Amino acid sequence: MAKLAPRDLAQVLSKLPKQNNPSIVVGYENADDAGVFRLNEDISLVQTLDFFTPIADDPYIYGRIAAINSLNDIYAMGGSPLTALSIVCYPQNEDWDVLGRIMLGGHEAMAEEGVAILGGHSIDDAEIKFGYAVTGTISNNDVITNSGAKPGDVLLLTKAIGTGVISTGIKYGKASKIAQEAAMESMTVSAREAAHLMIREGANACTDVTGFGLLGHAYELAKASDVTLSIDSALVPLLPEVKELVEQKMLTRGDKNNRDYVGETVSFSDRVEATTQSILFDPQTAGGLLISISREGAERIMEGMAGTAIIGKVLPRGKALIEVS
Repeated sequence: MAKLAPRDLAQVLSKLPKQNNPSIVVGYENADDAGVFRLNEDISLVQTLDFFTPIADDPYIYGRIAAINSLNDIYAMGGSPLTALSIVCYPQNEDWDVLGRIMLGGHEAMAEEGVAILGGHSIDDAEIKFGYAVTGTISNNDVITNSGAKPGDVLLLTKAIGTGVISTGIKYGKASKIAQEAAMESMTVSAREAAHLMIREGANACTDVTGFGLLGHAYELAKASDVTLSIDSALVPLLPEVKELVEQKMLTRGDKNNRDYVGETVSFSDRVEATTQSILFDPQTAGGLLISISREGAERIMEGMAGTAIIGKVLPRGKALIEVS
């Protein structure tokens, strides 16, 4: 199940009346990862919701991924998740043991992050969907949005990309066991450590890379911050076999939707092949954080966290919001 086309969704949201509530620190205007609502001078609530159709054959792993994917939105803002409510869509005539395994996977992943599941809601649906609404807290001094990127920052990505392509490859029997295992491992790694490190090192902006792909979320960060992001495609870490799977047309509907969303705000140099462009637009699930931070801070994060990579830099606003070389 793909997200609604982001360009269409943006048009709908733009027509909603403005909320004049002074306690809203972060609303939906800049397409940030989670909402932030100030409680007092020191602390705010941070909230998000995410659910999707099965991304793994193993129900337990699917449940874990759904939990991690939801939690990462809280971590991307610099918050600490506290509680969760589950969202379950499941066929009434389906095997109830499967649903039990899905919910167990999510339950154990939430427990490992110290998050209490307080309840939820379920409906009879022909298509399985599962996820969580998550609430956390955040210090008013630690809120990290997608609008604070500064020229001179570097762009740090905390996970390799390609989960959408590999998931499609699994569906059509094209992805090897190595690629499958790498994707499942990536999607079950929490962003908690990355969030802790980026707060410690004074990150200026952050977004997690999910359904709109690396370039879709980079576009949102660049637009909100009024800067241009320069991305070196050769530095972007990839999961195994992603390029080969794209060459076999293992693409999701999100490839087209994300291209339409970013539109002409991205420019590609002549050396960026069509295959690479598709990889950069590939929708991710429980992807990494894209962090705008000083080079010194990025290098310290890389020392403490394997798998992270500097993939570009932040420039003053130019003609294009994103330049890919």
